[in-house]
This record gives sequence, C-alpha cells and structure tokens, in this order.
Amino acid sequence: MGLYQRLIDRFIRSPLGVWTTLHVIQRIDKRLMRWSNGSLNMTVGTGYADNSMLLRCTGAQSGKARDVPVFAFEHDGGWVLIASAGGQERNPAWYHNLKAHPRCALLVPHRGEVSCVAHEAEGEERERAWKAANAGYSGYAAYQQRTQRPIPVMVLRPENNSS
Repeated sequence: MGLYQRLIDRFIRSPLGVWTTLHVIQRIDKRLMRWSNGSLNMTVGTGYADNSMLLRCTGAQSGKARDVPVFAFEHDGGWVLIASAGGQERNPAWYHNLKAHPRCALLVPHRGEVSCVAHEAEGEERERAWKAANAGYSGYAAYQQRTQRPIPVMVLRPENNSS
C-alpha cells in the first residue's frame, strides 16, 4: 500500500473522515458514477476504486429509486456490502431499503449495471463474507469497535444466480 492510499485509509477511518465520506464524498461519487457509468469515483488512485460501486435500490418507505455509493467486495459469485455507516449507532438507510426490497442493482466498474437480489448473511456465511470484506478494507473492524450494534453483512447475488 502506497503512501497516498495509507493516508486515505487513515483519514476515512477517523470520525472526521467518516463524516466527510457520508456527507460530501458520497454526494460527489453518486454524480461521478452515474456520469461515467461506474468507472469514475473519488477513490481513483487508491486500491479501492474497483470496490466503489453505485447501489441502486428502492426506498423502504418511499418506494422511490435510490442510488447510493457503497464499497462492495466480490465474494462467492456475488458481492458483499457491510452496513457499517462508519460505526454509527444506526444502520444506513440502504440496509433498510434492501431488507424491504431485496431486488436491486450494482453499477460495477468496467462491467456496468448488474441486477441482483440481496439477503442478510448470517452464521457461517456472515463470518466468511465479513472476512472477505475486511480483507478488502480493514476499517470495518475499527467501525465495529465504535458501535454496540452488530454490523449487518449483506450479500448481493446476480439475479440469474441468486440461489
């Protein structure tokens, strides 16, 4: 890991970095990802660029289409999303959206939009998925230490492979 990525990694783990990510970077990323069909985002120049994806889901209460920038990690033929919210005490809205409406899509860099079905991982599946995501971004362990809630792990499977 180069100096630039180490600095970014350290910053996004900090409380200020979490706030900046949730309130500034995600707004920019949403537009960049839409405009570039998923190939550009604010993590360009780091090892995270290929894991920054746009989750397209349906609002749990509103029923409206929602686009949310997320880190997603390929695992067992699908993707793992960690509902950490940077270690805040509440789950992110997208978690509730996926629980209410599991059909969604991911805008995957260099691949385009992939229709998926989401489910919450539990037991051994959760442990494997949690480890896979932490191998891609070790900040999740720090976020878990900040909160009393168990951080949910969501698995997205391509619709044609959702079993």
